[in-house]
Amino acid sequence: MIDSHCHLDHEPLLSDLPNVLQRSKDAGIKKLLTISTSFESIARVKELINRDEMIYGTIGIHPHETSTNIITSKQIIENLNENSKIIGIGETGLDFYYNNSEKDKQIASFREHIDASINTNIPLIVHSRDAEKETFDILNEYKNENLKILMHCFTGSKVFSEKLMTLNSFFSASGIITFKNSLVLQDTFRSIPMDNILIETDSPFLAPVPKRGKKNEPSFIDFTAAKLAEIKDISKVDLIKKTTDNFNKLFFNLK
Repeated sequence: MIDSHCHLDHEPLLSDLPNVLQRSKDAGIKKLLTISTSFESIARVKELINRDEMIYGTIGIHPHETSTNIITSKQIIENLNENSKIIGIGETGLDFYYNNSEKDKQIASFREHIDASINTNIPLIVHSRDAEKETFDILNEYKNENLKILMHCFTGSKVFSEKLMTLNSFFSASGIITFKNSLVLQDTFRSIPMDNILIETDSPFLAPVPKRGKKNEPSFIDFTAAKLAEIKDISKVDLIKKTTDNFNKLFFNLK
């Protein structure tokens, strides 16, 4: 099993890391991809990937951080080159949920990350909230660049997923699919081919049922895997194997 998106540099995970890692291993997790969100986060992630062989990292600026964290494609690539365990770019993207979001800075930052992804052939981890049209329109501009796109914690519409499929995107399911009010999202994941699905926790956020309301952690991914297997009408063993294979194909070019 692989948690394709977590934030080990956030509390309470960071201060309890040895126990978090042990519980992850006990749950059968083989790799953790911990995600950068700001310059301070990038520094922490670059240190964390040296703590355990199961930890991998990314370089990126979350859309909520773009007003004070301006990063260029060149800076992203320089950070990527520091360690072979940095395997992703992001999380980046667009989040227009809050009225005070600075759309122009988010879009400019998103394009810098896309440029870095094109120039390195490293997967782009995309966050999209209340910005389906803008997210797709921008990604579609690069449709001939063979971008490797992972839509993290995907909660978009079925129409959005169908459009993104034309760009050969991958979609990561989080604990949200276990929520009782997520029937529309469950139906969307039912329609996405298994070849394009990963799983994640986004911990310490979005703990799945029956842990909802608690601080999330990677070991809780087992509940998401079980629910997704139910949605896809396959065994949990097969679900875990397929999502693991998909992760390795996307990030390590392993068939």
